[in-house]
Amino acid sequence: AVQNAAYLQEITARIVKTREHTKQVLAEMGFRFPDSKSNFLFVTHPEISMVQLFADLRKEGIIVRHFDKPERIREYLRITIGTDAQMESLFAFLRAYLKK
Repeated sequence: AVQNAAYLQEITARIVKTREHTKQVLAEMGFRFPDSKSNFLFVTHPEISMVQLFADLRKEGIIVRHFDKPERIREYLRITIGTDAQMESLFAFLRAYLKK
């Protein structure tokens, strides 16, 4: 049980660190989101369609969640915090995407 607790603590700390870094990077790119203490962020951007971004991310094999309903969350994406490498791939895609 102690081993499991230590492992859980390590994984939780890693996710928190990656989530906080992700929040910083996305905010610098102009994304907006409510604060999150979970393993995902619920993001939007004032200048781009989240519906289109969702489709373009999928074409690149980057999987995030999008919900058409209810209407009030249609322009948001749910981004789960992955590994540092996965998040860096997302950041690279978004940096290029925002320059279009």
